[in-house]
Amino acid sequence: MSESLGSGPVRRPHTTLRHQLAELRGPATAPRPLDARALAALAANPGCRRRALLDGAGVDKAALASALGAPSGFGQSQFAFMRGNAFEAKVKADGGMELMRLLGVAEPGEVRVPDLAAAGPEGRAARTALALREATAAGAWALLDHPMLALEVAGSPAYLEPDAVVVHPDGRWTVVEIKSFPMIDGSADAAKVGAAARQAAVYVLALERVAALTDGARVAHSVLLVCPKDFSNQPTGSVVDVRKQLSVTRRQLARLTRVEDIAAALPDGVSFDVEACSAEQLAAAVEAVPHAYAPDCLAACELAFHCRDRARAAGAVEALGRSVRGELGGLTTVGAVLAAARGESGDPDDPTVSALRRAAALRAESLEAVGACR
Repeated sequence: MSESLGSGPVRRPHTTLRHQLAELRGPATAPRPLDARALAALAANPGCRRRALLDGAGVDKAALASALGAPSGFGQSQFAFMRGNAFEAKVKADGGMELMRLLGVAEPGEVRVPDLAAAGPEGRAARTALALREATAAGAWALLDHPMLALEVAGSPAYLEPDAVVVHPDGRWTVVEIKSFPMIDGSADAAKVGAAARQAAVYVLALERVAALTDGARVAHSVLLVCPKDFSNQPTGSVVDVRKQLSVTRRQLARLTRVEDIAAALPDGVSFDVEACSAEQLAAAVEAVPHAYAPDCLAACELAFHCRDRARAAGAVEALGRSVRGELGGLTTVGAVLAAARGESGDPDDPTVSALRRAAALRAESLEAVGACR
């Protein structure tokens, strides 16, 4: 276990990880499922142990943020949620006729649509794996509507539910992402397409685990993105290559510290139970877990406002962005940066300190020149 995890009391070894995470979440609280969107956010910030632990324990981060006095602005509006569901239903209507047309299947009646119903996420994941193997062995088109995929992340299981997976007669498996943002003149908002690609890459990664155990199967590294065409509700599709996102996601998820290691370093008594703990207790529990805040978190994490407030209060340079943090080297606070720029502290031979002092001198010269011209 890394020394950087802290030196608090270690929990008794006979306590199972599942039981320990339930204690952290609150024994009476049902765990929040770890979905592909959360995994994509984790992959984008693998150094944040706080999010890794909270997601691994199934803590409701939105409720936790509200209890801490920093409600989340992250999430989808009810209207957008309903619009997305209506569009997805249209795409999959009549046995997925419209969806299969986008894939070039002329006779949708020839497409198998297996029943994926089963008890619990484990059962659904097993049923999905069986349906994928059967469809591949049959050598025919098959449409899996909301399959369940399993993926282990930082030692904790995650169950993922893509919109659809299509099995081709040649044994190829294609992930289908259905989004309600428009595709105008054949292109959509780049940021939204990028987010969809990162999310789809997580599904591809999970599918590869099943394909590795299935004869004749291979997972396509391009996904079908289905969106409304122009300003209508007519579905249109675009093939998106996710090889780059897949490579990054695989590497970043592998870098995540295991949840059990993070949990083992916590002091006894730490709990994120929103119902049983006061705001002060919750704040202390959150602060007991190291985080890696960056402005990017505001678009991906429910706790971002809380972490930003703490980073600003501490004068941490992380609040200015990852690129700025990387440029400042060992200077970790805004106060230290300003003191180094003024020549009050810092090693003058340090390239970062030297650059800051040069920048401060240039600023002073510019202000003097402006003052002289008035």
